[in-house]
This record gives sequence, structure tokens and C-alpha cells, in this order.
Amino acid sequence: MRILIAEDDNILADGLSRSLRQSGYAVDAVHDGLEADSALAAQPFDLLILDIGLPRLSGTEVLRRLRARNSHMPVLILTAADSVEQRVKGLDLGADDYMAKPFALSELEARVRALTRRGAGGGPAVLRHGRLTFDQVGRVVTIDDQVVELSAREVSLLEVLLSRSGRMVSKKQLVDHLCEWGEEVSTNAIEVYVHRLRKKLEPGDVKIATVRGLGYCLEREPGAHSGAG
Repeated sequence: MRILIAEDDNILADGLSRSLRQSGYAVDAVHDGLEADSALAAQPFDLLILDIGLPRLSGTEVLRRLRARNSHMPVLILTAADSVEQRVKGLDLGADDYMAKPFALSELEARVRALTRRGAGGGPAVLRHGRLTFDQVGRVVTIDDQVVELSAREVSLLEVLLSRSGRMVSKKQLVDHLCEWGEEVSTNAIEVYVHRLRKKLEPGDVKIATVRGLGYCLEREPGAHSGAG
């Protein structure tokens, strides 16, 4: 799998490149939109990680040109703007996923895995738990087909718990997963995120159980039934 990173923040681009190479990907990095457009026109990639705020040529224009060439390459957008409007605009332009800075490196790697699976024909990864559904590519959580509004960290927390449903996840594991670039996440903060997530999942048939002194476990509510289909 070959990935192109188009990011003008050299520190971030270098960190992403090192991490993805350690995961077995071949990675090329460019630092402005014209370089990105030239690289994309010249050779094939399996995934594009694209910063919207690129110099010389905006990430939006890079994406427009890519889709105008009828390329179906998966595109993950990076941006400092985390509004619903910006997210919708990026997706409407043909992006496959969207991440707002700062982000957890582990979450980006999970999205890269999901996008490259889909690009290889594996289909989008969807996790289900009772009446709750989580689309790992679109990062959308629904209960009975109704979207649940979660923060980026709440989504990351839920993803870990869903992927290990029925098993205990330690606070340290959650801290490691949520740790963002240049910012520490404390175990006290984890407790706050879990509390908020519990409140938002109340309409569903799932709950987060506390394993006292150790961590948390996602369990189905007693007596709940999962619908067919």
C-alpha cells in the first residue's frame, strides 16, 4: 500500500510518515498543493492524506482536480476546522473521511486501515452492538438509525470499547489511544469522557460498565434484544 501525505506542517508530516512506515506502508510526503497535484497525476497511490490548508494550491482544489481525472482513490482530509459545514463540504467534494486537528495518531491509523481496506474492495467497516451502529470510515454513530452527536474523543473512546466488546479495557489503554499530538490525556479526563458517553448512549441498549480500579467494559443492557437484519 502506497500513501501520499500532502501536509505543509513539516513536523506533523514527518511524524505521520514515520508512524505509517512502521505500520508497513510506503509513504511519500509533499508540502504544497502543486506538488500534491503533480504527484497524483504522475503515479498511482492507494490513499491520499490531504491537508485542506495547503499553500500554492488549496487542498480543496487538489481534491477537485483528482476527482476530475476520474480517480476513485480514497482521500482522508485533515483540517483545523471542525464544523459540520466544513465536514460536509469536504465530503461533498469527494473526500472519503475527515479528521480535525489535533487528532489522536492511533485514530488516524485506524481510519487509514479502514480506508485502505475499502479501497482494496473490502467494504466499509461497520461495528454493531444491539441498536447501536458505528461506521468506522464515516465516524458516524447511530442508535435506531438516529445519529448520536459525539465529540472526536468520545467517538475514539467508543470505537475502542466496541472493538473489544465484552472485554475489559484498562484506563491506560484508553489514555494511550486518546493521547493527542503534544497533549496528555489524564485518567481523570477518561472518567469525564466515559461519563459523557454514557449519558449519550442512554437511549440505546448498551452501557459502559466500570471495572472498579481497572477500566471499563461495553456491555449490552439486560433484557435488550438486537433487531433482525
